[in-house]
Amino acid sequence: MRTLFEMDTRDYDPNGRAFVRPSVRGIILRNGTVAMVHSAKYDYYKFPGGGIESGESQIQTLVREVQEESGLVVLPDTIREYGNVSRKQKSDRIGEYEIFIQDNYYYLCDAAADVGKQALDDYENEEHFTLEWVKPEHAIAINRTRDHGPKEQMMLEREARVLEMLIQENYIVQDPVIR
Repeated sequence: MRTLFEMDTRDYDPNGRAFVRPSVRGIILRNGTVAMVHSAKYDYYKFPGGGIESGESQIQTLVREVQEESGLVVLPDTIREYGNVSRKQKSDRIGEYEIFIQDNYYYLCDAAADVGKQALDDYENEEHFTLEWVKPEHAIAINRTRDHGPKEQMMLEREARVLEMLIQENYIVQDPVIR
């Protein structure tokens, strides 16, 4: 899978213990919009997806996490690689780990038309995760300009940059500028 970009804050002890958490994210596009999970509590957008569990493949994680977070059912025969974003920064698990490392594997895919029930984790319920079909420009602006409380800004910037790449590579056609 191609590398989209890397994010490294270099604010950690390179000899410290690392917490490694690879994840998978689904890119589902329809009519110029993107399926994204919106946190009502902290007002940000993220691609549906999450951490790879022990014994799970990336594709199994993709299908499971997209359904859990958004209620969308990924159509397996439509899945295709998009790219990887590596993220490395000082861990917020003070005293336990010094470095947080995450490879985020993004896949383009389609989903069934019907939206099912979400199966949210406790923190996802607390943040009031909801599926929204949004224009990428809107999600980018929200992630970059709003106060998101304690949420990790690097994660929100990662999502904004992936959305910008999708636009630049013509996966998402922007609305024409009206003059």
